[in-house]
Amino acid sequence: MAEVDLAAAALGESIEGAADRYAAALDNAERLDAWTIDARIASMLAGLGLAGIDVDRGAHTLSGGQLARLSLAWLLLRAPDVLLLDEPTNHLDDSAIEHLRRVLDSWRGPVLIASHDRAFLDETVTSLVDLDPAPRTVRAAESGNEAGSGLGVTRFTGSYSEYLAERAQTRARWERQYRDEQSELARLRAGIGDSQQVGHEDWKPRSESRMAQKFYADRNARVVARRVNDVRARFEELDARQIRKPSEQLQFLGIASMEDPGRQLADPDQDTPAPLMTATRAAVDGRLGPVDLQLEAGEKLLITGPNGVGKSTLLGLLGGYLAPTTGAVDLAPGASVGLLTQRVHIPDPDQRGPGRTAAEAYRDRVGIDRAELVPLATFGLLRAEDERQPVAVLSLGQQRRLALAILLASPPALLLLDEPTNHLSLTLVSDLERAIESYPGTVVVASHDRWLRERWQGARLALTE
Repeated sequence: MAEVDLAAAALGESIEGAADRYAAALDNAERLDAWTIDARIASMLAGLGLAGIDVDRGAHTLSGGQLARLSLAWLLLRAPDVLLLDEPTNHLDDSAIEHLRRVLDSWRGPVLIASHDRAFLDETVTSLVDLDPAPRTVRAAESGNEAGSGLGVTRFTGSYSEYLAERAQTRARWERQYRDEQSELARLRAGIGDSQQVGHEDWKPRSESRMAQKFYADRNARVVARRVNDVRARFEELDARQIRKPSEQLQFLGIASMEDPGRQLADPDQDTPAPLMTATRAAVDGRLGPVDLQLEAGEKLLITGPNGVGKSTLLGLLGGYLAPTTGAVDLAPGASVGLLTQRVHIPDPDQRGPGRTAAEAYRDRVGIDRAELVPLATFGLLRAEDERQPVAVLSLGQQRRLALAILLASPPALLLLDEPTNHLSLTLVSDLERAIESYPGTVVVASHDRWLRERWQGARLALTE
């Protein structure tokens, strides 16, 4: 509105170009619906869970999640012509996600979303672009003419659930076609050598005359040449259009058959095993209200609740990383604990060099002996080439997968996972969910992931404000 007022003043003073400036300012104000901006700001902040924050508070005092939501609110209120959203739901609870979905449903321009939120994708998008490797010929991939890395881009119109089924069928067809083509190429390659001879090697014409020998030799050469050329032509044709080998997909392999993380807690003299962990009216001032909780060995617990209710704080209490202000948290003697936090920090002791690689960082954290017994590749969380990359250049998702591998190298009796599906590929997320179900120890998960929550089979704890 300030720009409209300034342009109107310039128009009143008959300044050159003032009419064009006023028209542009008015168009922009109408596009932004500037006359209702205060109400829309209040509605957006409330919808994204920021209504209770003092508007005069400095942004540097906000938490990471609050700052992410404030940035999203600012972006949506700007109403750009093209909206680009990178993992927009990572720091949103259910009500905030629903608010964002309603905003996007009425968005006038194109919206491009990069997201691993499966439920959000299912509800929001109308078409998908998958950047994972897709079936392409070897020559197309090597030429670099395809989009991205030359591995192909898959476009699909429909819901995410529908695409999952289509993707599985496409992968099966790709693997079958590659297997059949390689078998045929091997047969044709062998056939080129077999076609060099017509008849038996020791066969000779009945007549020993030179003329007869030359006649039969020439005929044999023509037949051989024709056969070799036919086989070679079929080989070259198939070789030119053969499909590339299906890329190896990352697959989280879960926990290797090592030790049972809960075995050391078993007491053969007890008819009823003692609980693994007990929280009695445990609270942290300003962050978490009193909580009573008891966890048994092998139990799987999902913690839910809106942003700011203290889910991460509770995980910190359960793992002994935070001390309760009031109440108590008791862990069974000898029980090991591991926590995967939302913010990953993997220390690098060599600050002056190029940085420790993922494999070196893994060895540093778990110890040389353990790294040899349980190599990083055991878990299938990083590709071989990524293991050789410095940790600093890895993506946030790769760093979180590395941190998870470090935790699982010696599986803890109590595994705490804070938003474990954030920044993970969609296939790895599904693998992780299956691994949680079969984990031999106790697992506590704090998550906003609605897809995970809708399919959760274990116990639940809903925190309220």
